[in-house]
Amino acid sequence: MLRLRLHSLWLLPAALLAFASLSNMPGAVIGSSGSAPARASEPAPPPAQAPAPPLQRTVGDVLQSGVVIMISLKSQQMHVFRDGVLWRSSPVSTGKRGKRTPTGTFAILQKKRHHRSNLYSNAPMPYMQRLTWGGIAIHAGRLPGYPASHGCIRVPTEFASELFKITEMASSAVIIVDEPLADGAAALTLARASNAVVPIAPALLRRERPALAAAAPVPVPAPAPAPATPPPVRIPAARTIATGPTPTGGQTIQLAAALSPAEASAQWKALSGQRPELRAMQMAIVPAVVNGKQYYRLRASAPDAHATCKALKRAGIACFAVS
Repeated sequence: MLRLRLHSLWLLPAALLAFASLSNMPGAVIGSSGSAPARASEPAPPPAQAPAPPLQRTVGDVLQSGVVIMISLKSQQMHVFRDGVLWRSSPVSTGKRGKRTPTGTFAILQKKRHHRSNLYSNAPMPYMQRLTWGGIAIHAGRLPGYPASHGCIRVPTEFASELFKITEMASSAVIIVDEPLADGAAALTLARASNAVVPIAPALLRRERPALAAAAPVPVPAPAPAPATPPPVRIPAARTIATGPTPTGGQTIQLAAALSPAEASAQWKALSGQRPELRAMQMAIVPAVVNGKQYYRLRASAPDAHATCKALKRAGIACFAVS
């Protein structure tokens, strides 16, 4: 009897170990009901991702968070709104007859505290805020009480300085209208009625709003091996970089001036896309040194270039006759 009890005690741990191993096996049945074990619940599918917002800002967007500048050519007045609240108003002087300031909705393309005109005798343009690559900008200048500029919007120096401090290229809009604006309230009403998209570069919006960049990434191709770069060669002022044969006759006009040939070519592409008549003209980029600084003058030639220049001026695009 004692031997039987000892044998039973020795078998008990082995039976418990076997039962534990059986319970850990996949598909093992525990209990006497004979029912299959419940399956583990499958993970819920991830929620559908909302489409990425477009990389653009309307006038309404900028009015809520940014600076909106309203300019009336008829009233010769500027009204500036910061986050939807009137900041300040000021008289202006816009383009005179033949050099009319263009109307529309603009972004600020460039800001320079100390700038000089590439087109008009190196004239100073303090606190310059560029609106077009054709020569239109907001800057400090003389206000005689009537339109007197070559197309730019002149404002008093103190006002230009303060305005320069509050604008950002990714969050500012400039609206130029023909309609008279009696006061800031009328300007705000007109701004709120606009649904225009402000032509801010998407790259600026990506830098300003990293969340948008993450939601709508732009694929960047792998860089190709850089070719061997020859040493830079300074282009003498007398040489002409032309897209075709050097002009031998006709009339020549100057449209703009840039700091590099590539920038001048980009300006030509933008202008010829805006004005189809320029595509029939012969373009040339002419290097020139002004006050010790290298510039590249954008010129165009055709038999009737002077008439084209007059039409461009009426549209608010700066140009002048060369020959």
